[in-house]
Amino acid sequence: MTLSRRQFGSLTAAATLGLAAPAVRAQAREVVFAMASPLSGPWARLGELSVLGARFAVDEINNAGGIRALGGARVRLATVDVGDSPEKAKTAAERLLAQEPQLVGGAGAYVSSFTLAVTEVTERAGVPWLTLSYSDLITSRGFRHVYQTSPTADDQAANALPTIIELAKAATGRAPQTMGIVMDNTASPVSFTRGLRAGGAERLGVRIVVDETFTPPLSDAGPVMQRVRAARPDILLLLPTAIPDIKLTLEKLNEIGLGRGRLPIINNGGPMGSPDLLRLLGPNLLEGAMFITATWGMKGQEDLIARFREKTGEPWITQDSLSNYGHMMILREAVERAGTTEREKVNDAIRALDLTEGPAAGAYPGHRVRFDERGRRVGAPLVIAQWQNGVPVTVYPNDAAMAQPIWPRR
Repeated sequence: MTLSRRQFGSLTAAATLGLAAPAVRAQAREVVFAMASPLSGPWARLGELSVLGARFAVDEINNAGGIRALGGARVRLATVDVGDSPEKAKTAAERLLAQEPQLVGGAGAYVSSFTLAVTEVTERAGVPWLTLSYSDLITSRGFRHVYQTSPTADDQAANALPTIIELAKAATGRAPQTMGIVMDNTASPVSFTRGLRAGGAERLGVRIVVDETFTPPLSDAGPVMQRVRAARPDILLLLPTAIPDIKLTLEKLNEIGLGRGRLPIINNGGPMGSPDLLRLLGPNLLEGAMFITATWGMKGQEDLIARFREKTGEPWITQDSLSNYGHMMILREAVERAGTTEREKVNDAIRALDLTEGPAAGAYPGHRVRFDERGRRVGAPLVIAQWQNGVPVTVYPNDAAMAQPIWPRR
């Protein structure tokens, strides 16, 4: 049969459309990443900041063309509220997996004890999971799908006190000799202080003169802080993990005459740098307070910080937002390299990563994303930020610092 030009053109167009259809479908494929955060209860604001960072990353991924290895597939962020307890966190993770059967990977759940519960669920399902939570237990269980981008609490504790001593000596010419500890009983502070209590502080010439632990939320900071006042340590490790508890303890310190930089305060974790604290306490009560963190806005990230501020309206980028921005970028990089959404292949790609450039590496101090056999980021350094003139700025390490550290004087 001889075809007319019109018939031939129609068949050619149909064939072309037929060949193009799979590509169109591939471009429309959806890649699901998850963010598990406490969006209710005392850690809700920190969970909100975590989600903001993850959404910011997903928007940037999609605006840059999506997942190119999958024909431009767009990323969708599924969020789940883990609440205010490990039990609720576990239930939330189970609900997430039931509702999102195509989930590729995820991040969260902020509080270390919540992350321990969530990753029990995600590990059984083979879901690659990234976290900024600090507890060493998270990556000490032999799990193959769990990754910590932060230095662990034990690593932070081992490096924190020597660094703090050097900062104090550089500023005052004198090393601190006594230390107080006030903390809640969540997993991260417990891990952070274990080595200090077991002789680590004493070996560095620092004696623990007050040691107080409470179960959050704290109803009355008065008795605890009166014991701090009686002991008058040279430095105070103030380790609540919830903003309301940080507020109560700082207010009470000020009431008893130890606030506003009179007593050097060191916190461990991003909550001390929350924008809400500035609104709740004002700059004077925060001035000089230092905190150890997994990451913070640092030198070289000026463009990223400016984009985040414009997109979200937040005054600065916190550990919560920055880490989870990086987590989404790590997942994106792994899917690009795997060329598939199969969880095990994506997980293998994460294990094989060794990034020293690009948005994933740039989100973290040290600018490298590589994980050891336990799932811990190799070479994750200690970061210290400090409230200065109403803004928390990175002051250590030197190559990341946005300002010089100021040691509070009593």
